[in-house]
Amino acid sequence: MALRVPQAGGPQLFKEGYKNLQGLEEVILRNIQATKEMSEITRTSFGPYGRNKMVVNHLDKLFVTNDAATIIRELEVVHPAAKLLVMASQQQEAEAGDGTNYVIILASELLQRAEPLLRMGLHPSEIARGYELAMDAALEQLDTLAVDEVKGWSERSELLKAVTTAVASKQYGQEHVLAPLVAEAVEASMPRDATRFSVDNVRVVKIMGGGLAQSRVVHGMVLPQAPETVCHNAQFARVAVFSCPVDMGQTETKGTVLLHNANEMLDYTKGEEAQMEQAVRELHDANVKVVVCGSGVGDLAIHYLNRFDMIVVRCPSKFELRRLCRVVGANPLARFGVPTPEEMGYCDEVRTDEIGGDRVTIMRQWSASELAANPQSAERPAFADRIQRSPLVTVVLRGATVNALDDAERAVDDGVNVIKSLTKDPRLVPGACATEMELSRRVQERAEQTPGINQHAMKAFGQALQIFARTLGDNVGVDSTALVAKLIAAHHASASDGLVGPSIGIDVECENEPRVLDAKEAGILDPLSVKQWAIRYATQAALTVLQVDQIVMAKTAGGPKLPKQQGNWDDQD
Repeated sequence: MALRVPQAGGPQLFKEGYKNLQGLEEVILRNIQATKEMSEITRTSFGPYGRNKMVVNHLDKLFVTNDAATIIRELEVVHPAAKLLVMASQQQEAEAGDGTNYVIILASELLQRAEPLLRMGLHPSEIARGYELAMDAALEQLDTLAVDEVKGWSERSELLKAVTTAVASKQYGQEHVLAPLVAEAVEASMPRDATRFSVDNVRVVKIMGGGLAQSRVVHGMVLPQAPETVCHNAQFARVAVFSCPVDMGQTETKGTVLLHNANEMLDYTKGEEAQMEQAVRELHDANVKVVVCGSGVGDLAIHYLNRFDMIVVRCPSKFELRRLCRVVGANPLARFGVPTPEEMGYCDEVRTDEIGGDRVTIMRQWSASELAANPQSAERPAFADRIQRSPLVTVVLRGATVNALDDAERAVDDGVNVIKSLTKDPRLVPGACATEMELSRRVQERAEQTPGINQHAMKAFGQALQIFARTLGDNVGVDSTALVAKLIAAHHASASDGLVGPSIGIDVECENEPRVLDAKEAGILDPLSVKQWAIRYATQAALTVLQVDQIVMAKTAGGPKLPKQQGNWDDQD
């Protein structure tokens, strides 16, 4: 190989404290070992029987989850090669919304398969060339493996074909509860042009208590608190949204008030009361029925809002406030006052509901069928139809613990993101590792037809795709070697009867011995675009790590660290 061996006692190029690593043993093999340890963390969380990880981040917040995106986001990875895999998986999360664990497992396995080739004497550039050829062959064959596609976005059965598998990988056994919720929410918020579907139109509210089966979909915006005022319900209401507190303004500096007699003391607060009453009266005269604020509401403001029979709701999250503005078609105001007609929003119905033991506020716009069926729709103002509103839907999740609700929310997010990726490419491929085993077979066959030294790396790429079947078998608890042997036999068989063909995958319901099934007939389908991006990102990450031959690390910035477990160490006495 052409890797240079460092000479001891050479010239001093860098400042003291620099680390300079180079060569096969110090750089490439160490990087491969680091990526292997990284994948060992997330690999056991792959698939429907993936194990949970208990992660405590730097803020002492506890996460109990098998979602690889959450695990790697909360882990503070410092090794540069492992960081490259983390960045590739994060890009996969941003692009497809799913498949983060897929990227880490495949990239790590590609690097581990390259290690024996490096020890045999192949140059990293030769391995990289073979991997690139194998990736092109795999992506080319992946297009031929599509067995179905989502044909209609308004049909719930079509949406369930893709959502069920994505949800089952996170919440196995609860997919019959969560998948219909996701499909109903997506169906209600899907615009006429499916390519313009936004994942922000489906939000999640978590309410403690009950069980997951009591979760439901609410058409509209659900705020997890009751209104601050006595009035709780309104119809055909104008809405004013403020990002500032609904209260009297406070001065930036402290002041002193000198009171000379009792009358001055009695009149002291009357000016403030008159000013607040005037502000609320102006809102009432502008026919504003609902006030939404992003900060606190003063007691004096609540008193006058109650007097004028208005509703005030707090929404402390600025992201939720933006969503609410999209629902009602309002502009958030930074000062407390009367909004102009252009800044004012509108809502068909504002009501308070009780879910479990918690009271929530629901703000929703009526559909055309509801307006036609309701005789009170004649009271609806004419300008309401001109407001640009967003078809926002809320999934209300119930659960016993915070961690269980967080995990259910991640499963819902994955299902919605899968639908988003399917709006760009509606094709579906067999799941249960059937697609990976078929790609492994075809890539290895292409390698045998490829002349030259590239065929070794292409074969290694094909063998690396079998890691998903091995991982799934290990997590299920069966003999993974026997399972992979059954899958290879099923995918290489030429007979037309029995469980053979490109759609044969793993049956995770097997108890003692490994079993296979037809993933297409079982309805286990994955989006083609998710696997397409995952293979591309994993290969590029592996090639980046493989082509590094030297690591130069500067000394960490900052002064000396404080001594630990020594109280008052800087005192002179």
